[in-house]
Amino acid sequence: MKKRVLFICIHNSARSQMAEAWMNQLCGDEFEAQSAGLEPGTLNPLAVEVMGEVGIDISQKRTQRVFDIWKSGPVFTYVVTVCDESSAEKCPIFPGPTTRLHWSFPDPSKVTGTHPEKLAAVRNIRDEIRARIEMWCDEICAPAETH
Repeated sequence: MKKRVLFICIHNSARSQMAEAWMNQLCGDEFEAQSAGLEPGTLNPLAVEVMGEVGIDISQKRTQRVFDIWKSGPVFTYVVTVCDESSAEKCPIFPGPTTRLHWSFPDPSKVTGTHPEKLAAVRNIRDEIRARIEMWCDEICAPAETH
């Protein structure tokens, strides 16, 4: 049975969406990921664009409220907050029995500059998220592979 992972941040518009997509792409045999936010917004077009560059289409994803996911009742093995440290106090809490992790990533909605500069910054965030998920999947899945 797959372990369920919920990625949460404030708006569910970029970081948590990218983390969900990477987790399902890279570790889909072991994990089933979802994402949600405290105050769901709209998908960040920069996040959609940079994920598209690596062949992952998140353009049809909807943003979801953490409370709605909690009310619907699924149990998550892991709940991972992906807010940056400066807004960690606003990062939502997901109640219930789970292993809680916090991975700080910069907020793509706060990048500045020209469109190419913003894309470069969001690419860096995308790649940081991918690297963190690859490392974590290796850690979590490694003991199972030795049997």
